[in-house]
Amino acid sequence: MKFSILGAGSWGTTLAQVLVDNGHDVLLYDINEDTLKAIKQGSQPLLDYHDLPPMKTTNNLKELVGFSHYILIAIPTAYIRQTLSKINPLLTTKTHFINVSKGIEPETLKRVSEIVIDEINENVRGEFCLLAGPSHAEELILRQLTMLTASSNNLEFAKVVQNAFNNANYLRVYTNNDLIGSEIGGFVKNAIAVAAGISTGFGYHENARAALITKGIKEIMDIVDFMGGKKETVFGLTGIGDLIVTASSEHSRNFKAGVKIGRGENADKVLLESKMVVEGIRSIIAMNFLAQKNNLDLPIIQTSYKVIKGIFTVEEALNSLLSRELKSESITF
Repeated sequence: MKFSILGAGSWGTTLAQVLVDNGHDVLLYDINEDTLKAIKQGSQPLLDYHDLPPMKTTNNLKELVGFSHYILIAIPTAYIRQTLSKINPLLTTKTHFINVSKGIEPETLKRVSEIVIDEINENVRGEFCLLAGPSHAEELILRQLTMLTASSNNLEFAKVVQNAFNNANYLRVYTNNDLIGSEIGGFVKNAIAVAAGISTGFGYHENARAALITKGIKEIMDIVDFMGGKKETVFGLTGIGDLIVTASSEHSRNFKAGVKIGRGENADKVLLESKMVVEGIRSIIAMNFLAQKNNLDLPIIQTSYKVIKGIFTVEEALNSLLSRELKSESITF
């Protein structure tokens, strides 16, 4: 099979290598000429990795679109809509989309699958699948054992993606048909990871982080339920699995950004200095808006929003959370 990969960053390049390992033909697109030059020389600078197999590259969207009927989206969500609007007029045949970017539009609260529907004409828009799970490119590019889930409203298409990416040596791929639940798990966990980082940066340790992650699962469940997904999906790879790896690893850009904020750095400064996009801050903004608009109780996310906007200091935020009314712990389905 042939795959067009939109974005030659750490994740796009890593999954391109997986596809090449599996015998598929890939074309990597990026606007950064230095990145493309490095990839042609077998390197991915963002990961300090220098053993890539030979890959085709381009900076031409028309060439990317014409290469295959499968486009893998691996660019930050802030740029997806505008990029798809450029791709749409270039499409002449039905094209399927596989997304690996975990985020949401703060302005519209739309998931990536909904942005694709908005921007790609129905006559050329094929199926959509999210490929996600507990995974860091830093490990997968080294072919270390990883597990992902292919989520689609069309389970047969999810199986196509599963078979294309599954590698018997290091990557196991599952399927589910709860696209909404999987997409929400993917972007809300980034928000919880920032919160976990803030707590750690302030000086709290494993006890606090474990509690915050656990309570974060509850907030993810509430959002999934409100937006029409299945609560049980939160307990799979795209929910708890992804949350654990993102909220507890030094590889996680969201966790690391939170640590800096917890140590007193300005959130805007942290964003500007990050080499990679911190989707968790956008997710905090979006989910805070969702909570306010719909009267949802999301204490971790809403308090984190006040920190990144400078309304609360970290100490004030923690005091606010710890002074909430005492209650029993219960999980309902």
